Amino acid sequence: MSSPIEPERLTVWSRPARGLRGPAPTHSRYEIVVAAIAMADADGLGAVSMRALAATLHTGAASLYRYLSSRDDLLDLMVDRAAGELRPYPDSSGDWLDAMLRLAHRQLALFRRHPWLVEILPRPTAPGPQSLAWFDHCLAILRPVPAATATKFEAIAMMTGVTSLFARRESAGPPVGFAGIDVAAFPNLTAALTAPPSRSAPRDLFDATVRSVLRGLLADEAG
Repeated sequence: MSSPIEPERLTVWSRPARGLRGPAPTHSRYEIVVAAIAMADADGLGAVSMRALAATLHTGAASLYRYLSSRDDLLDLMVDRAAGELRPYPDSSGDWLDAMLRLAHRQLALFRRHPWLVEILPRPTAPGPQSLAWFDHCLAILRPVPAATATKFEAIAMMTGVTSLFARRESAGPPVGFAGIDVAAFPNLTAALTAPPSRSAPRDLFDATVRSVLRGLLADEAG
């Protein structure tokens, strides 16, 4: 669900859930991540610091480093925990493009529940088991498509990128528009704004965009 990461940062998934030294743990890694997600949902990603998280858990910030080596570890775990909410995956039978669109809608719902995810996506993130399961499921849907593997990965990444842009636009509120603005000096803009409304049936822009991106990357290469 996010950008790949350098091999030296692929550590959080291979380390023990807590340090081997020190007193017995008072919190599980699961509890820590759930608390961090709740903080991000309530107050945004900027509110999630090791110190603030420790205060929420009624412990010292230093104690969290028995479970995590850095805030980067925490963000990786948060992303993967959220990716688990994509399960159960929607029906993948039938046309591959329809199946991928259903996955995109599931992603959009996830980004709406957790708006902070769109801030993390551009950041290199270590893929965890839930994120890997997501990619695996996407590749299973795309198995019949005779496109290169690299192209399939690009298509999955582009679908996620498009979905995150729609989610970001929704969270930003309605666009300002051109009401009250003098556009007389811009003839093409004036013509577009004063043209008669189209009589064609309205289309779902999200569906149309996702379909166009996937079809353009995959169907065109497949020939």
